[in-house]
Amino acid sequence: MDEGTQLLWSVIFGGIGIGYFSYGKKQKAAIPLFTGIALFIFPYFTTNLYVMIFVGLTLMVIPYFIKR
Repeated sequence: MDEGTQLLWSVIFGGIGIGYFSYGKKQKAAIPLFTGIALFIFPYFTTNLYVMIFVGLTLMVIPYFIKR
């Protein structure tokens, strides 16, 4: 895959992270808040596209399984 595809996935996960972050901040819920922050940050440190997609999808489902 090329860098454009990786950039597109980074933007997608960042946008979803903004949603989680704003929801967590508004509801004062720690799990969505920190999941949103993680979705912002992790694309900067992953170089493999498939690892990025796997980690991003894993982070996205964490708030559904951990309710607090």
